[in-house]
Amino acid sequence: MKITKKKFGILSSGEEVDLFTLKAGELSLTLTNFGGTLISLYVPSRSGCRDDVLLGFSTLDQYTQNKPYFGVTVGRFANRIAEGRFQLGGHTYALFRNDGKNTLHGGRRGFDKRVWSAEAYEEKGNVYVRLELESPDGEEGYPGNLKAAVTYGLTGDNELTCEFKAKVDAPCPVNFTNHGYYNLAGEGNGSILNHEVKLFSSSYLVSDPNLIPTGELRSVKGTPFDFTTRKPVGRDIGATGGGYDHCFTVDGEIGKLRPCAEVFEPLSRRTLRVSTTQPGVQFYSGNFLDAVAGKVGSVYGRNGGFCLETQHYPDSPNHTEFPSAIFGGDRKYKEMAVYAFDW
Repeated sequence: MKITKKKFGILSSGEEVDLFTLKAGELSLTLTNFGGTLISLYVPSRSGCRDDVLLGFSTLDQYTQNKPYFGVTVGRFANRIAEGRFQLGGHTYALFRNDGKNTLHGGRRGFDKRVWSAEAYEEKGNVYVRLELESPDGEEGYPGNLKAAVTYGLTGDNELTCEFKAKVDAPCPVNFTNHGYYNLAGEGNGSILNHEVKLFSSSYLVSDPNLIPTGELRSVKGTPFDFTTRKPVGRDIGATGGGYDHCFTVDGEIGKLRPCAEVFEPLSRRTLRVSTTQPGVQFYSGNFLDAVAGKVGSVYGRNGGFCLETQHYPDSPNHTEFPSAIFGGDRKYKEMAVYAFDW
């Protein structure tokens, strides 16, 4: 086990930003308190190589312009809210629209663009960084004073753990996730179309052309969205109309930590297994990556990484038929995700 901390840089606001490196088991994770962002994750392979499997940047300045949301903690509400508005308690709340006419990943200045307070610690053979942030009533249009606490850690069993907590003093939509982009062959090492994926999902959310759910949950059986048996990402991607960027339901009891996804990369023999307590997972195949200049000379092209964003369903505040993403009062927000690696 090991924890190190150093300065990452200073923002134009004068705020200092830190960089933490955690080591446990065979993994090494670096993260920053700017945006609660996962910077790198080194994982061994069967041949003995250690590769960074997270897409990202090398400098703080690049992260301040992080349009793909590489590695960030997303809040108050991950994914999209249609028309940038929702109704709650007889009142219509208007949000900042930063994705055409919709709101995406918290709005203009979501949690991914804030400096979190951070504390690193060891506990029971594991290493963690706890990040905390306060969001005042009305920020980005959301109601209630919210206190967020997100903890990222490494265990001796080669797991990356993610715990998301929030308290808010008025009913409010809350939906956190981590937006890490993974390439199990190593960041910058080509596309992820050969990665073999299994999703523990018997249905997915049908979306309109703007990626807003219609409200229909459709069976994956007989569709390009059927990952109930492991298959290469590229096998059916041509039949999806642009690639995967869809929310899949996670089978099993909501609120219980249960299997969500498995990903296998055949050259390195690395395997990623994801578990979550959340209702859904957004599987994104990096369709909008377009020659993005990444770390130390890497260039990320289309399908250069994949995301498995555990979360409540997109646009949940506008769909009463979806599991409720409204928290506040006695209903506190607490979710968990585990990314376990093997090789």
